[in-house]
Amino acid sequence: MNTRQPKASVVRLAPARPPLSGDGDAYLRRLGERVRMLRHQRGMSRKALAQHARVSERYLAQMEAGKGNCSIVLLRRIARAIGLPVIQLVQEGAEPPLELVLLTQFLERLAPPALGEARELLHRHFGKASGDLRQGRIALIGLRGGGKSTLGRLLAERLDVPFIELDREVERLKGASLNEIFEMFGQETFRRAEREALETVLAQHPQFVMATSGSIVTEPGTLELLLASCFTVWIRAEPDEHMHRVMAQGDMRPMANSARAMDDLVSILRSREPLYAKAAANLITSGKTPEQNVTELLRLIRAPGSTALRSA
Repeated sequence: MNTRQPKASVVRLAPARPPLSGDGDAYLRRLGERVRMLRHQRGMSRKALAQHARVSERYLAQMEAGKGNCSIVLLRRIARAIGLPVIQLVQEGAEPPLELVLLTQFLERLAPPALGEARELLHRHFGKASGDLRQGRIALIGLRGGGKSTLGRLLAERLDVPFIELDREVERLKGASLNEIFEMFGQETFRRAEREALETVLAQHPQFVMATSGSIVTEPGTLELLLASCFTVWIRAEPDEHMHRVMAQGDMRPMANSARAMDDLVSILRSREPLYAKAAANLITSGKTPEQNVTELLRLIRAPGSTALRSA
């Protein structure tokens, strides 16, 4: 009688197929570059993406190098782990202009009867409407370690409005810490919760100063809502200062356990710069005290043409 115990079932991924020739080979390279860029935007290590997509890290490395001709099922897993529809991951051609991405997200939020009116009146009216919505709501965006929370608290005190940290609102909504949310549910669940938390804050507070997560700009729908509803300020610092401040806080997320932490930080910042640049204003905090920075921030939001806190 055979007394051997049955082995546990292990799902093994087939090795990457050889790259296709011609257009197929070029497409795989573009696909790999897109996956790498999106991963960097979201501050995900290759290991984290592989874990949440349930693929091997080696396979993901092959894919990012343009050598992984994977199945649609694996592409769907990777897209979900990143937090995007698979169609956006596998689209043909060059990346669509950021303006087109944001405009599409805006139109998708309109009710069907309003789409015809939006098509006719978009250029003439919607900029003014967005400005009215932004009055009294200031949102600070930028990479972790730039000074958003410190300046946000000081600015809220100066203006006598509530200070809100959106990450804390997400934790309240989900009843778990950010680390637990990412560990248990991954990027997709966090992005949905972040969008819901933002919508709740907008519904409950006519005026506020808000510090957002560094990665909020990587979700097009949430970014469009933020830009349309708040006066946004990009809080910036030099990469080494970002790193120093994050280390001082005792939190290396998302660069934990990485021997190339600074390279990773620079890659994340570079991939997000076009998104952060959509802010209405920007403030470089390097080499200045918090008091100097908050004074400059007040000047920015009170500048001629600014829609932020006109009565402040």
